[in-house]
Amino acid sequence: MEPTSNHTKGILVGRILSALIVTGAIVLGLVVVYHADLHPRTDDSEILANFIGIAPQVEGPVARLNVRDNQFVKKGDLLFEIDDRPYRYALEKSISEQATLEGQISDERRKIAAQVSAVSVAAANILSTEADVNRWAAAVEQARAEVASAEQGVSRVKAEWLYASNNLHRIEPLLVKQFVTFDQVDRARTSEVAQAQSLKQAESQLRQAQAALKSALAQEERAKAVLTESTAQHQQTQNAVTTLDPLMNQRGARVSAIETARYNLNNCRVYAPFDARVTNLTISEGAYAHTGQQVFTLIDARTWWAVANFREGQLQHITPGMRADVYVMSKPNVRFSGVVDSIGFGVTPDEDVIGRLQPGLPDVQRTLNWVHLASRYPVRVRVENPPPDLFRVSESAVVVIRGL
Repeated sequence: MEPTSNHTKGILVGRILSALIVTGAIVLGLVVVYHADLHPRTDDSEILANFIGIAPQVEGPVARLNVRDNQFVKKGDLLFEIDDRPYRYALEKSISEQATLEGQISDERRKIAAQVSAVSVAAANILSTEADVNRWAAAVEQARAEVASAEQGVSRVKAEWLYASNNLHRIEPLLVKQFVTFDQVDRARTSEVAQAQSLKQAESQLRQAQAALKSALAQEERAKAVLTESTAQHQQTQNAVTTLDPLMNQRGARVSAIETARYNLNNCRVYAPFDARVTNLTISEGAYAHTGQQVFTLIDARTWWAVANFREGQLQHITPGMRADVYVMSKPNVRFSGVVDSIGFGVTPDEDVIGRLQPGLPDVQRTLNWVHLASRYPVRVRVENPPPDLFRVSESAVVVIRGL
């Protein structure tokens, strides 16, 4: 009975152990699945960094090359220099042209000042000649009045002389008949002679007044001619006054030319815009660098990412801000801390699933793929404090999401 009992006990223990092993395996599997869902992990990832192509903004021979391929450079380090002589000469020429323009502006200002002064003198001449015209116009009016007065005097004296002459001729025949005395005739003759002299004097005054009137009229016409000439000269000097607008309008272009020349001269020296790693250097000193043509690449060493491709079913357990562990193949035993920056929202559609999208109608595949693989979306994990001499672009990596 004892051997049978021991055998039964052994079978029972074996079954219990088997049950425990199976249960442990199931529990372990559940733990692994839970852990994998809670902390997604993928080795489908690689290290990336931003990089830019360095291309000169001016062209010319490379006078000095200060870097070598794969060298680490600091922000502000001189990368290379282009022969700056043509650009330095262009700047000096622009500055000289600007100085010439400023000299022309100064000369033109002095010329304008002289022209404005001439205009003022011409205006003063106009005022003076207008005064002369007015003065001689008054003199003409006065001379006309004197002529009129002289004419009236001549008429009056002539009437008196005619009366005296007629009276003399009337009484002279009466002297023979002794109707009048000799004394009366003598007085009449004396009166006639006196009136004749008065008439000659009045006529002389009339001729003097007429001559004065002619002289005043001539002076008035001369003053009017001078006024016309002064007015014309004033108009001419006004038209001769130039402006600075044509020269002033050139100032902006000259200043712009100087700034452009200085900008080109400064661009003959190319500096590192950030801490970076030089790569793909394909130029040497003496080579001719063309504007916009890339000479080498700078990898931005300030920030590195691990771009991990996770299955779409794992994305629900990943959110930006989660902590992550990053391992690189060059040092698989070193763990680097990272933070999830963002999760991708699009990848290239699989033509085997949806066909090709093209103009017209969609090209849908007629075959059926029984194995449907989950799509993978890139998750960008920013590495904290990355060593600049270890990380390389496109280096293989493993990413494990640790959670918040």
